[in-house]
Amino acid sequence: MKISNIIRSAAVAALLASATGAFAQFPALLHSHNDYVRTMPFYEAYSQHIYSIECDMFFKDGKLLIGHDLEDLRPDFTFERFYLNPIVELYKMNGGKPYADSDAGLQLMVEIKSNNTEAYMKEFVKLIKRYPEVFDPARNSNACRIVVTGQYEPSPDKFDQYPEYILFDGDINANYTESQLKRVAMFSVNFRAYSIWNGKGTLINAEKAKVEAVIAKAHALGKPIRFWGAPDGITAWNTFLNMGIDYINTDHPAQCAEFFSRWNTKNYVISADSHADQSTTVIRNDRLDKITRSFSGFKNDKMQLTERQSIYTPTYLNDGADKPVKNVILLIGDGMGLNEVVATDRVNDGLTMFLMKYFGLSQTTSADAFTTDSAAGGSALATGVSTSNRHISANEDGTPNESLSEFFDARGKAVGVVTLGNMADATPAAFYAHYTERDSADIITRDLLKGHLTLLAGSGINEFTKRNDGVDLIGELNKKGYRFIRSIDEINTEKGKTICIDEAMGEGAEVSNLDLLARTTRQSIEKLQSAGKDGFFLMIEGAKIDYAGHSQYFPGCILETLSFDKAIAEALRFADTNGETLVIVTADHETGGLVLIDGDKATGAVVGYFLTNDHTPVPVPVFSYGPQAHRFIGKQLNTEICHKIKALFK
Repeated sequence: MKISNIIRSAAVAALLASATGAFAQFPALLHSHNDYVRTMPFYEAYSQHIYSIECDMFFKDGKLLIGHDLEDLRPDFTFERFYLNPIVELYKMNGGKPYADSDAGLQLMVEIKSNNTEAYMKEFVKLIKRYPEVFDPARNSNACRIVVTGQYEPSPDKFDQYPEYILFDGDINANYTESQLKRVAMFSVNFRAYSIWNGKGTLINAEKAKVEAVIAKAHALGKPIRFWGAPDGITAWNTFLNMGIDYINTDHPAQCAEFFSRWNTKNYVISADSHADQSTTVIRNDRLDKITRSFSGFKNDKMQLTERQSIYTPTYLNDGADKPVKNVILLIGDGMGLNEVVATDRVNDGLTMFLMKYFGLSQTTSADAFTTDSAAGGSALATGVSTSNRHISANEDGTPNESLSEFFDARGKAVGVVTLGNMADATPAAFYAHYTERDSADIITRDLLKGHLTLLAGSGINEFTKRNDGVDLIGELNKKGYRFIRSIDEINTEKGKTICIDEAMGEGAEVSNLDLLARTTRQSIEKLQSAGKDGFFLMIEGAKIDYAGHSQYFPGCILETLSFDKAIAEALRFADTNGETLVIVTADHETGGLVLIDGDKATGAVVGYFLTNDHTPVPVPVFSYGPQAHRFIGKQLNTEICHKIKALFK
């Protein structure tokens, strides 16, 4: 998403770049308004890498005292104690710059609150001049920028009476000479003079036009702009960013900084714009479970789609028909909540899964917790039994619960389990194994020897070649009649039971591999059809929607969901040609607590904000298509989906 729909002047753009630096990753300049009322004045904003920090001061009894009103003043609350000394000490500690860990800049805005301007400025300049290595850019290119503001600030004709490095807050309606304008650092404007917006919903068009005109005027003069008296919250911050307001004015610096931090991870738009973020940052979360910790991450420079992805429109010929079902395709988007689907739909201007007419909700939970993990969530879908978190289709005492794979194998159907992730991870494992601990890959994968699967596909070669139990699992599987291959392109080169471990399945979604799960789905359907059995059951997992949620990485969420939707399209294409196939799409749980902040209907740009890096207990969508699809609508427990599937074959 572009920072602004208003073209900033080169001078303003340069200030933005130099002020925020590489570390802060803020798309705008953040201004800590009334900073002195914080629990920890200066330090609270500074610790968040806030660029501009405001201090209201009076000159009283020979001291510069901080406070909003005269009655607030205390003789020990001095400018030197709370602002000057901390800044000087930090510059000394950080080798002559405000931050040791970045090139981000720092601005101190001082508001003159008392009408003794000349005496005030004399004392202020005296204090500042003690530290030219901190405040004078002629001595230090990383100097703290000083801006004087307030109704009592010196008049423009007196600007040149003060050191050149002391700048002033401008009046947008004043007529400055060329030399006076050079001393104007920015324009601070009363938002209420142009709009009564309270920060909820959207600005009405007439007021928005007035605000945009003022922004454009400031930028035409080569100066950034800040609005005071403005709404202060996520909706307002996002709106002001998109309007091109350079300084986001806030009384909540920590929350504002958190919202704008890692900004490239919180918004997405499909665009051929060459200015799209192409940094080579790798995004991942180190707190994934043991089996998935080897995930190499999402490569930020590989995420920019240049065009929207095509979707499949079903024929609906057998949709909802009350007729026998021969094949079942269950697609599980790990971590995929409704907001993940909605966000991707808005970005892409359509999804195949949203064309499935039968819709319901699944209440995700586990036996021992309000919020389920993938083990219990996947087990609920696989077995219809609620189990504890970390359990793989097994009760507390380790006794197994029959999975859909075992159920359909016993009825003479071919069975496939496919995951766009590690095949020993919790969700796929729930469809072929039984154990009380999801991280026990050696024990879990030994259950493959039971032979219920016709096809297993995913990543995770180390679970076969670097085992702790000494078992030659590949050799043992060969003895059980399994062919072991390393590429999805080889799935149908020979008949018979197959285990495909393709490490490409474990890579994060990017432009080049977006159709990988769809291709695997197509190959898997062909494989199961050719098995010579009376129909098939196929579970397809879009595993890394969950990884994106854990990483709080919105672009990854979008691309992983698009990848999953392409697999859904393949399932529906087959269902339309076959006429006896039920397709169900759901999730084991939602990950990240994704909230959609706003977007652009014309471009499809969306801002997404994750509230956590863990699972949440919100219900997840259930889409169904084909004969008997009507049985899966409405609210249902996650365990009910399995029971409804089994009921069709008894």
